[in-house]
Amino acid sequence: MASFERKTPAATRSQFMLEVASELVSPRGYPYQQAMVQLRKQGPGPWAYTLFGSDTPEAIRQVARGEADIAAVNPSSPLTLAYRGTGPFKEPLPVRIITVIPSLDWLGFAVKQSTGITSVADIKAKRYPLKVSMRAQADHSVHMYVDEVLKAHGFSLADIVSWGGSVSNDEGMPFGDRRIGKVKDGEIDAVFDEALTNYIGPAIDLGMRFLPIDDSVLKDLAAMGFRTSILPKSKFPTLPADLPTLDFSGWPIFTRADVDDGFIYDYCRALDARKGTIEWQEPGPLPLDRMCKDQPDGPLDVPLHPGAARYWREAGYL
Repeated sequence: MASFERKTPAATRSQFMLEVASELVSPRGYPYQQAMVQLRKQGPGPWAYTLFGSDTPEAIRQVARGEADIAAVNPSSPLTLAYRGTGPFKEPLPVRIITVIPSLDWLGFAVKQSTGITSVADIKAKRYPLKVSMRAQADHSVHMYVDEVLKAHGFSLADIVSWGGSVSNDEGMPFGDRRIGKVKDGEIDAVFDEALTNYIGPAIDLGMRFLPIDDSVLKDLAAMGFRTSILPKSKFPTLPADLPTLDFSGWPIFTRADVDDGFIYDYCRALDARKGTIEWQEPGPLPLDRMCKDQPDGPLDVPLHPGAARYWREAGYL
């Protein structure tokens, strides 16, 4: 187990760089906001561990290949698919969870009501030439989600294009001027994305409808490892009714099964020590008591790494 002594010159220099990097990535508009950190003993030799502040499913494969040892993904379900070897993952990958940062969200298929489309299945049934806005970030999990949902319904974005529609990859969140603003201007008539808490109100105000996913499709997707969910009218009163869709919750911090238990234990101890200094979506310190258990806003469908389970148990969180 590491001693966490931080007063040696080597530790001072490393902490100097880490703190500066932390400050650099903090401003919202700064373009370089992902960091990769490597750790090793002082002196020559290979780097022992790599920590990746990632957010995409590709990081799962990087961890599985040993290119990184700890990474993050948004949301939780891609990690479950990788663990099971389903969807885009052709074989099970040896991933394990360290903790899950809470983040409650859903996937949304919003279309203009004037299209007459009332469900995701209806798009195929009518072979409707939708003009769809997708997230510009090509490796974002939402692309995996949309591809798998449409595939389970028997069609694809390419089919929409073949029916005379279009797919534009637009910068920004779905509720931004470069996404939903295009609906207002008549450039597009559908936006497929997550971040529904901030998106539902503006979309409905523009005369859009959020499409339900068929029950049979939801069952198939759940069997793969996706979490299904109901977008509740009680939380979003402007919805005409509860909406069956996919969950898009949780930011898992994960590792490989073969990463040393002692190092993962130390990682958890360091996280515990710094839980009050890490900003997240709610005020206050990270709620570690929720972050090592299965929660609606932090799904935990992949086993905890043994080093993490030992620390959370000894620290009283499990």
